[in-house]
Amino acid sequence: MDHIKIKAYAPGGSVTRAHLTLHPAFRVGDVDRRLFGGFVEHLGRHIYDGIHEPGHPTAGPDGFRRDVIELVKELGVTAIRYPGGNFVSAYRWEDGVGPVAERPRRLDLAWHSTETNLVGLHEFQEWLDLVGSELMLAVNLGTRGLQEALELVEYANVPSGTARADRRRANGREEPFGVRMWCLGNEMDGPWQVGHRDAGDYGKLASQVAKAMRLVDNRLQLVVCGSSGRGMPTFGSWERTVLEHTYDDVDYISCHAYYQETDGDLASFLASGVDMDAFIDEVVATADHVRAVKRSGKRIQISFDEWNVWYMSRWNAQEGTHTIDDWPVAPRLLEDVYSVADAVTVGGLLISLLNHADRVTSASLAQLVNVIAPIMTEPGGPAWRQTTFFPFSLTSKAARGTALAVTLDAGTVTTARYGEVPVVAAAATTDGGTVQLFLQNRDTTAPTTVTVDLRAFAGLTSASATGIWDDDPYAVNSLTEPDRVAPRTNDTARLDDGVLTVTLPPVSWTTVAVA
Repeated sequence: MDHIKIKAYAPGGSVTRAHLTLHPAFRVGDVDRRLFGGFVEHLGRHIYDGIHEPGHPTAGPDGFRRDVIELVKELGVTAIRYPGGNFVSAYRWEDGVGPVAERPRRLDLAWHSTETNLVGLHEFQEWLDLVGSELMLAVNLGTRGLQEALELVEYANVPSGTARADRRRANGREEPFGVRMWCLGNEMDGPWQVGHRDAGDYGKLASQVAKAMRLVDNRLQLVVCGSSGRGMPTFGSWERTVLEHTYDDVDYISCHAYYQETDGDLASFLASGVDMDAFIDEVVATADHVRAVKRSGKRIQISFDEWNVWYMSRWNAQEGTHTIDDWPVAPRLLEDVYSVADAVTVGGLLISLLNHADRVTSASLAQLVNVIAPIMTEPGGPAWRQTTFFPFSLTSKAARGTALAVTLDAGTVTTARYGEVPVVAAAATTDGGTVQLFLQNRDTTAPTTVTVDLRAFAGLTSASATGIWDDDPYAVNSLTEPDRVAPRTNDTARLDDGVLTVTLPPVSWTTVAVA
């Protein structure tokens, strides 16, 4: 990374030490609010029994749970990607509009479920209006293509006077949805994807679709599919080939990444941000290579529109157990229960995103409710915050204005997967009047004392710190104990003559406000 300078030195005493230097003139880039996006897919209990549960004590006449809406608002998500995900690659958007009683039930090939289509485009937009988030819509380039994408843009964005625009109005939406950001398919590099294509075939299709969509609405911002993971055998070459076809037609290329602790290797898990950093840097390098070859003045941005902790090995163990007559509605799928260590890792990933704010200007936490989610619900019962809720909600609220470059001198910790890594991960933002720090201590056993030179910032007089840590890094929130883990005040934060000092507990994520 060119904007974080790391120098290791021997820690003193039993407490590891790190030093950060910031200056208002050294900027990474403006923090786009879309960096704090989310992802809602028709998967498991995300829609049905998650955000939508008619008959629930908190549900309105529309069937949406108001307790969930309040938690989503508190989480602070901005743009929300919908309706998938793997689900979109066999989805017919027309099934989700018009009279609910007339909508067909369909097989969901992605998650071997039955889709009732009780919630579609209109209902989801109504939910977004209640939440206060922007719609980011994906088109099906798996089983469908150019014509269907054009029809959806016409339905969603043309005010009136055409068959599909007037159909939208007849279906109850007089004004257009006005969707600006569109995903051209999902994970088309993956053999698991319905309609999977190689990079050349997908790139040609995506270019055709993008050009045609812009003929309907030239205000669109379009996201082309990058690799579904840095470990894919086609990673790098996929991005290059797809962008060679689409560079002039799109604005973003996507990244997807999920992390999990394996074999008790907590140190490597906490350092997952090292992998995310490398992923982003490599995609940027590939995109800029295509830019140079094309002699283009345009710069492609990154939409990191799927990222989270996901214990994928648990899901893989369940695959292959369904039968031809087993297509359940809203089964319990991917309902990971998250620990303090998971929350600290999520906080570290947010630090990586902030440190690339110049190129990552859209990101989507995958997902929001019940499915690898920060929010859990029980049918007929309560909703509660998982541990991962807190670093996201705190960062979304606090990270405003400009991301600053961080010069970091720190000791290191040894990891099996990434070798020696800095003991602290750090990011910083400023809105002109305050400085906000985001700090992760990767040491699994010892605290780390961090000093931050803020003397270049005038008028700072106070500091307060909040974070996530626990004596048991595997503590969780649950139906029976929903408040076991919550943000804690770190009262070690001190500001003296422009130098901040704060001690970070082991396995912790902390945000410090300096004003």
